[in-house]
Amino acid sequence: MISLTKHSLQKLEVLFQELGYVIRYEKGNFNSGYCIVEDRNIVIINKFFETDARINTLLDILQNVDFDAGVLSEKSAKFYQRILQHSTIEEEQTEEQP
Repeated sequence: MISLTKHSLQKLEVLFQELGYVIRYEKGNFNSGYCIVEDRNIVIINKFFETDARINTLLDILQNVDFDAGVLSEKSAKFYQRILQHSTIEEEQTEEQP
């Protein structure tokens, strides 16, 4: 898993910007802690979430967004690959547990 720090959150925010999404932190009645306004590529996350919850929320959203990784900068592409590696490892470990 990536570290749950403000630096990692900033990297995720940059990654989303490069994908054409705007991230806003606002209060609201979100059942899942976030809302995606798909027509406008806007992600709204509960502003009361701590850094770790914001990161986990963005990672959840990232798994559901279809995009071409070729639009990412070199730094963001490496960061995205790291995310993919960790999620693959976690999936394998979950499948191995009885």
